[in-house]
Amino acid sequence: MLPLDTIRAGIYGHAIGDALGVPVEFESREALAANPVVDMRPSDDLPAGTWSDDTSMTLALLESLARLGRIDYADIMDNFGRWVNEAAFTATGELFDIGRGTRQAVMKHFDGIPPVECGGRSDNDNGNGSLMRIAPLTLYLYAKQGEALSEDAMAAVHDVSALTHGHARSKMACGIYTLLAVRLLAGRKIYGAVVSAMEAAKAFYRGREEYAPEMETYRRLWEPDFATLPEDAIASSGYVVDTLEAALWCLLNTSDYEACVLKAVNLGEDTDTVAAVAGGLAGAAYGWEAIPRKWLAALQNGAEIEKLCAAFGEMLAQEA
Repeated sequence: MLPLDTIRAGIYGHAIGDALGVPVEFESREALAANPVVDMRPSDDLPAGTWSDDTSMTLALLESLARLGRIDYADIMDNFGRWVNEAAFTATGELFDIGRGTRQAVMKHFDGIPPVECGGRSDNDNGNGSLMRIAPLTLYLYAKQGEALSEDAMAAVHDVSALTHGHARSKMACGIYTLLAVRLLAGRKIYGAVVSAMEAAKAFYRGREEYAPEMETYRRLWEPDFATLPEDAIASSGYVVDTLEAALWCLLNTSDYEACVLKAVNLGEDTDTVAAVAGGLAGAAYGWEAIPRKWLAALQNGAEIEKLCAAFGEMLAQEA
């Protein structure tokens, strides 16, 4: 059984990173160096602690898993539709951020396209919109299988990505994240977890026809000196490779949850998503007690997050 605090650490860890990044999304690294984020801020029209589509879609996936106790692609897409059409799973009852590819995929679902065929598959469909919401699936798979994920588990990760992002590059990013997250959940130290996860990813993907061409795309992650790259070598855009690299680099170059998410936000550009991805991993690495209580208290609609974490924990306990 997965302890409730472990679930909370992953989900709240993600949401806090998202909320810290929302007010400064698309600001440059230079601007943030001059006025760095050190705490929750309001934006022009949103209160401090407001989270974005990153957390809304994460909660939509979490709710489906909690309610059904299994992975149901159509139900997940239905929940994404509730978010788009009804502003469900939002911080303030308002939908204010959605990616082009995600919106198109949700529309395809309601046009009757099979769920795992809804995500775009071109080179231009490699935004970070599936990576930013994969965290609940890592918790679910770890609870079921531990860190030794089966072929079927990895296939499920790729299919959950493909709901909105079906290119091999995006699916592979979700797979790499998952292989790392389950190792962190198992209690491995960060550097060892990263090394082990990257070795596992290389072994898994290099021999598979769909993914082998993408090995070069992720080549920097395979290098043992990735963590030593200077900050100016790390991009923090909405491109899925940039987001994954930036999140891992922040995790490797900090020593606690707070420092990790603040470093991620202050890289600039796609601040909310880079910090959300980094925050989910840091939550898994450092645990519930490491997350600053002032930030938990500042989150908008924290009651919704707590309710869904509890429901997910209850589902796992009943199935244990």
